[in-house]
Amino acid sequence: MAAGRKKQKNELNYPAWIANALKVLKPPEKLTVSQWADKYRILSELDSASPGHWRTSKTPYLKKVMDAFNDGFIRDITFCAGTQLGKTSAEQNMIGYAVSQEPGPMLIVYPSKELAKFTSEKRLQPLIRLSPDLCQHFDERGSKDLELTFDNMYIALTGANSPSDLSSRPVRYVFFDEIDKFPKWSGAEAGPLELAAERTKTFYNYKIVKVSTPTLKNGNIWQSWESADVQYKFFVPCPHCGEMQELEFRQIKWPESADESEARMAAYYECRHCHQLIDDRHKPGMLRGGTWKGEAKKKGSAHKVAFHLNSIYSPWLSFGDVAAKFLASKDEPALLMNFINSWLAEPWEDKSSRMQSDIVMEKALPYDRGRMPPAAQLLTAGVDVQLDHFWYAVRAWGPHMTSWLVDWGRLETWADIETVVNRNYADTNGEIHNVNLCCIDSGYNTDEVYTFCAHNMDVMVPTKGASRPLKSRYSVSVLDKQAGFGLRLYEMDTNQLKNFIASRMGIAPGERGSWNVYRDIEREYADQICSEQKVEKKDKKGHVSVVWEKISSHAQNHLLDCETNNALAAEILGVRYLLDPEEQEKEPEQDEEESDWLGVKDDYI
Repeated sequence: MAAGRKKQKNELNYPAWIANALKVLKPPEKLTVSQWADKYRILSELDSASPGHWRTSKTPYLKKVMDAFNDGFIRDITFCAGTQLGKTSAEQNMIGYAVSQEPGPMLIVYPSKELAKFTSEKRLQPLIRLSPDLCQHFDERGSKDLELTFDNMYIALTGANSPSDLSSRPVRYVFFDEIDKFPKWSGAEAGPLELAAERTKTFYNYKIVKVSTPTLKNGNIWQSWESADVQYKFFVPCPHCGEMQELEFRQIKWPESADESEARMAAYYECRHCHQLIDDRHKPGMLRGGTWKGEAKKKGSAHKVAFHLNSIYSPWLSFGDVAAKFLASKDEPALLMNFINSWLAEPWEDKSSRMQSDIVMEKALPYDRGRMPPAAQLLTAGVDVQLDHFWYAVRAWGPHMTSWLVDWGRLETWADIETVVNRNYADTNGEIHNVNLCCIDSGYNTDEVYTFCAHNMDVMVPTKGASRPLKSRYSVSVLDKQAGFGLRLYEMDTNQLKNFIASRMGIAPGERGSWNVYRDIEREYADQICSEQKVEKKDKKGHVSVVWEKISSHAQNHLLDCETNNALAAEILGVRYLLDPEEQEKEPEQDEEESDWLGVKDDYI
């Protein structure tokens, strides 16, 4: 029997050339993307703080996202996620899997060609070289930075701003990275998402993958999230009661008076159901026990699926890290926008663009018209000139660019403007203030504006909107230099100043840096402030810009123009450098000997 078995084994001992030929007929391994990554993906030092073999178990929430690529019904995958979650690595695992298991022509689109080249050199090519499964197919000598060649397919890399590359070849796979940074148009053609997706029409089994952090609600990734057939969110179990729940920022708690450092150390997560304390030690187990739950938006088979995940889930971030980041960002609109976009993976809501005057009404604080809080240190006035009348707004300013509306209205004569600018304004403590600077629009009745400002040069300056974007918020020129003391004309970038107002409206009333109005603010004022919205415009050369335009032809925007002039006046006066009284350094008291600088003490006579 033993001899028979040995004889049978010898009969199957084929020569090497036959064995190699039979390998061609061997079917590929039946692996999912996550299984392939666990077996073949090796992280390089250029790509990861923890180089070595990839382990999906470290980021278990990525498993379903990656394996959606294996579902034959799914054609479109969206991953809307925050930072420090591994979303780019998940996308690269899908790319590697496609090359190894299901080869087909591929296009990868980045926001720019420069980024595409950098990613190819620093991330994709090291990924391919370190993986034996991919390296055996890679034609390194025949490849370029923007076109990687394999024995069974190719990968083309390009920027979203290159329409010719986006529409030049048919592909089975299209991967988009950080699509919210894409331009809305590509040259004179359609958007980059549409152009690239058109390339897949000839493939019945195509796949489109979109990955990004969100920016605005009308941004590419959030629109893709909302249009998906099924929306998935990740739920984890409470270590105390076992109830499944999303990790939400509002459930992160820290002492109310804590600063960034204290919050980083003291922050914890509170279960929504049992209200028990959850600390960072519990997070790994919660992630392992987590599951994706989908909400179907359409009936039938899902061809477009979307996944949403915020940075609270990241195994590399603690609850304290998230709390500290929020405290460091909450007082600056730009930083707060980054926190909401990149950490919470939520779109920033530009409240001034919602065209709802209720937004302004909600900014009211308990002080009366014509008064201002004691924290105000400077007063400005902005005047919008019409053909036969004027509009004005007076605004008080304090540290950190915090501001309070003091008065507004319509005027009929130049003398009325002098009255408004020269009157006394009192704060709630009775202290008197006067307007420090008044900016007057010179778009209408230009010569009269110049003459009026020349007669009141101590407090009034003419302004005009720039016809082109400026590098700074304003520039200055001098009129009638031969007179010896020429009038200064301020040319302002109205888009920048309106962006400033819009960002300040995103801060809660009364908080540092907020834009406030007095109690019982009139609806007419609120309507005019919300009379414009941001729109994207494209010129003849294909350049796209974002500008402010009236929401309708009949909308009145005079008071918004007045507040734009107020913002300019604040910049001219250097309001952003004002300090709180307690922040100002007290002059050290000098002793008698130090103050006797003549050296004669009381005998100076």
